[in-house]
Amino acid sequence: MKKLLLASAAVALCAGAASAEDVKLGVLFGFTGPIESLTGHMANAAEAAIKEVNDSGKSAYTFSDVRGDTTCVGADAAVAAATKMVTSDGVKGIIGGDCSGVTGAILQNVARPNGIVMISPSATSPALSSAEDDGLFFRTAPSDAREGEVAADILSEHGVKSIALTYSNSDYGKGLGEAIANAFTAKGGTVTINIPHEDGKSDYSAEVASLAAAGGDILVVAGYVDQGGKGIIQASLDTGAFSTFMLPGGMVSDSLTQNFGTSIDGSYGQVAQSDSPGASILADMGKANDPAYDATSPYTMESYDAAALIMLAMNKAGSTDSKVYGPLIMEIANGPADGSGEKILPGQLGHALELIAAGKAIDYDGASGVTLIGPGESAGRYKEFKLEGGQFVTVQFR
Repeated sequence: MKKLLLASAAVALCAGAASAEDVKLGVLFGFTGPIESLTGHMANAAEAAIKEVNDSGKSAYTFSDVRGDTTCVGADAAVAAATKMVTSDGVKGIIGGDCSGVTGAILQNVARPNGIVMISPSATSPALSSAEDDGLFFRTAPSDAREGEVAADILSEHGVKSIALTYSNSDYGKGLGEAIANAFTAKGGTVTINIPHEDGKSDYSAEVASLAAAGGDILVVAGYVDQGGKGIIQASLDTGAFSTFMLPGGMVSDSLTQNFGTSIDGSYGQVAQSDSPGASILADMGKANDPAYDATSPYTMESYDAAALIMLAMNKAGSTDSKVYGPLIMEIANGPADGSGEKILPGQLGHALELIAAGKAIDYDGASGVTLIGPGESAGRYKEFKLEGGQFVTVQFR
């Protein structure tokens, strides 16, 4: 279980006003690799939160960011990028990592040894819920344990009795594949086959042949949209093995519809996303102020929220020391137990800073409807979608 840091809100509040020093934050995502079509939007959203705080003139600190590339799947590259951020660039908090395996590697090899807070907007492996973290690790995305339950519900509601399942041979894929299989079986469904696929291959015909031989009402592809998951779908279409797919969050990107158009119409799935009031506000802010990012892209709302939580916690603590501001992140995210904290939405970060400076409580709802539970992870909402006319169409939120 998590070992919480022994700092208190009382100590933080007595830390005193900090000088207006420059503070660097790390933005650590897979700008190359199997989700690179998502991470540009994620980083731009985090940087939009930083700009909003700086432009407000209400922060005790001026923030800037340093980007680093995890590659999503290369633990050595991710650790090297994080180490440079901490030891050379001097970041005081990390927004990231992104994919689950590299996030765990960064946590154990960089964040814990150096005592640096990190908030991931997209690492969803259930294993991270119980990782030793010294109270330094949070995530604004929910665990895949919850997505497995949502996927099983959607499959059952579509009348699916049996599934073939393939997952990326990564921490993310293994955790999600297991969660979906267990939840679907618990609802009385049958998993005909459950096999991994390696990312980075040019040919997935052998894997698809095994999946087709096992059969199933639909193929569940718990993979990466710009890597093996795309290859599995292409091989399935080429061979006629499957034409409709259940697609979890790692497969949701505009690059999917750009690659396959209407050929996968009828497919459906779910992705972590909120229908909270802040979601539409952030989307409108993006359109009005910065067309460089799409706030409806997966994990973009969560990236804005991760950056905001770090900056608000630092201001509340009067400190950029992770041991001081880290314990305040849950309080900022959830507000007082009596519900007295003022709700804070996107575009209101300056107002939040005014309230903090006045000693008033806030409840940061943000873009994704932030509520942190258990070991500092999002309770989570999911968008159910279908593919129709070569486009993602929202069905409902769960």
